[in-house]
Amino acid sequence: MLKLAMRIQQNRKMRIALVLCAGAVAAAGALYLYFHNPYSYPLPCIFYTVTGLYCPGCGAGRACYSLLHLRFKDAFSYNPLMTLLVPLICIYIAARLIDWMITGGNHVDGKISVKLLVWILVIVFIYGALRNIPVFPFTLLAPGGLAQIW
Repeated sequence: MLKLAMRIQQNRKMRIALVLCAGAVAAAGALYLYFHNPYSYPLPCIFYTVTGLYCPGCGAGRACYSLLHLRFKDAFSYNPLMTLLVPLICIYIAARLIDWMITGGNHVDGKISVKLLVWILVIVFIYGALRNIPVFPFTLLAPGGLAQIW
């Protein structure tokens, strides 16, 4: 296994093939989600099922479905934080894959501030707590909550 990893690390064509395969798998997943209606067949949240509380990711399946159908308002109402973070995550993944494909190394992660990552993590935890407070302004953060005012 180690020899295979070394061969991939040293062979640019193999890295390009792996990135293209990963892209094909991601495209197949997006295509499946595009045609899989989460309103008819919802993706269950284990955290919500066990605790009855919304996790920071609750509503993400419906939000991704809405993003793929270019319904940004609906996506934002299902999970506002995820809707804002998805473009940043996609940019990071694309930059990381392109860097690895071209150089075989990791030059992207060193350029991202650890403080920024900690702040994002703190915001995600605070968002997860706030969306479970059953008082009006916070109920808007629950999945579909913003649809109440739109």
